[in-house]
Amino acid sequence: MTPHADSPPTAAPSCEQERGEPSPGAPGMGRLVGLDLARGLAVFGMYAVHVGPAPGQGGVIGFLMELAQGRSSALFAVLAGFAVALITGRRTPKAGPAGRQAVAKVIIRAVILMALGTALTLTGTPVVPILAFYGLFFLLVLPLYRLGAKPLALIAVGWALVGPQLLYALKPVVGGRVFLSYGQADGLVSLLFTGGYPALTWVPFVVAGMAVARLDLAATTVRIRLALTGAALAVTGYGGSWLALRLVPGAAEAVRKAEEGSSMSSVSSVSPDSIGIFGDSPAGMLAAAPHSEATLSIVGNTGVAILVITACLVAVDAFPRLRRLAGPVITVGSMSLTAYVYHIVAIWLLDTEEAHIQRLYVLLGFTVSVTVLATIWSRFFQRGPLEWLMGRATGMARHIR
Repeated sequence: MTPHADSPPTAAPSCEQERGEPSPGAPGMGRLVGLDLARGLAVFGMYAVHVGPAPGQGGVIGFLMELAQGRSSALFAVLAGFAVALITGRRTPKAGPAGRQAVAKVIIRAVILMALGTALTLTGTPVVPILAFYGLFFLLVLPLYRLGAKPLALIAVGWALVGPQLLYALKPVVGGRVFLSYGQADGLVSLLFTGGYPALTWVPFVVAGMAVARLDLAATTVRIRLALTGAALAVTGYGGSWLALRLVPGAAEAVRKAEEGSSMSSVSSVSPDSIGIFGDSPAGMLAAAPHSEATLSIVGNTGVAILVITACLVAVDAFPRLRRLAGPVITVGSMSLTAYVYHIVAIWLLDTEEAHIQRLYVLLGFTVSVTVLATIWSRFFQRGPLEWLMGRATGMARHIR
């Protein structure tokens, strides 16, 4: 069976931490809660990918499982950009001692995530943990933290255009993209080029998240522009791929053969090592499959992530009751790192790959259990256990002057 590869949380500051930033009016509070709602949805989407039913089964359940494929990873990666921006100063980058302390906090987080991700990989679960990749993403985007929204957006666009092509050109040098056996960890080459989430093609998500975080997210006009931008990106990515595979001679057939070689049922539900720029034909670079690493895939998934974040921000503001109804999801989102590690450890302890297991029930069990545990924990503590430990570790940065 091919390893699952969808993303974990970003270890982002929770909405409690974000409230420290001045923001006049009620929309500001809704904005912050909306981010945790988006994180919670991403957590459940990740659970669906890792322990849920196969997308190919059809019906409503299959459609929902299909939606989670790859897009949960992209949403987490975009939210990782929010994390960097929140730590280093969301609207106005920090300077002086505060800036140096913020940089140190990001570096400490990155090191911890890389170590934790490696440890989770060594458990041997049939999941490709993203935490080590996230740690590297944090380090790679850190030099950009002083930039504004426009230059960050331009860098994200440029990286999305160049990164996949560069990775394809480097394929003969770095080797094919092949997953290691369960329980084995690789080094920097894997994190940059050949792993489940190669930095060369995943960093654009993070930079895009930083660009969005720089905006005045409480402003209605900004939210409208974000929604339109997200929709345009989604249509360009998925629609462009649909057209390209039908207009470029031989492209659809080449992608179909790569798909059949990976024993997958559909282009949109392929695993990370089965298609795209790592297929036998460059035609795979036209596929917007969830993990194809192609430019159109990055564009489409970024658009969906922006739409989800914007919808969560707007919904929490427009419907005050939603905050109470979605409280459990928001709580899970506020401790997304803990929720991610929880499900990896649970998969490790439980044999969720058994053929006779009804995977829908497994998914429901994971979702209900993490929601109940997070809700109970939040009654007594403001932050999740791993979020608290991360806060204690990054607190060492205050000694920097």
